[in-house]
Amino acid sequence: MSAALGMPSGVTSTGASAARRAVLSRRIRWLVAATIRVGNIYTILIPGSATNGRYTLIDMRVPPGGGPPPHRHDFEEMFTVVEGRIRFTFRGTDIDVVAGATVNIPANAPHFFRNVSDVPARMLCMCTPAGQEEYFAEIGAVLDSPTDTPPPLTEAEESQQREKARQLAAKYRSELV
Repeated sequence: MSAALGMPSGVTSTGASAARRAVLSRRIRWLVAATIRVGNIYTILIPGSATNGRYTLIDMRVPPGGGPPPHRHDFEEMFTVVEGRIRFTFRGTDIDVVAGATVNIPANAPHFFRNVSDVPARMLCMCTPAGQEEYFAEIGAVLDSPTDTPPPLTEAEESQQREKARQLAAKYRSELV
């Protein structure tokens, strides 16, 4: 097998185009981003299905005042702020993080974050091992595009989403604290 494309050995470059397209098509399906609204807007850039469950990479768009409730889980998270400023509360200590900085949250550490500025913020989040993206997909609403601006959730919708998140947290190795 060709290491680069997973094609059978001996396939010539002229005969490889159909096999190459089929392999690339399978790989692209793994990497098709899903954008999910869970209060914030999260785009799954690399799902766990593309990494054999080793990690997932999520592009997080966080509106002013946005962020999750306090929680912990039994996997690592690493956040790199790309735009804006995010305040992380980690084991009771606040840390303001600006674009270009990275924060690592060890497994089982109580934490949350909040966009404390008056402009949207964006960060990349890597979870290892993967699985968090499945939690977001189950509790959130799928959007057509990361640039969609969906209408704000009503109080009832927010309450429903919080309750669903609470009910499903243990299934995804998380706990709201």
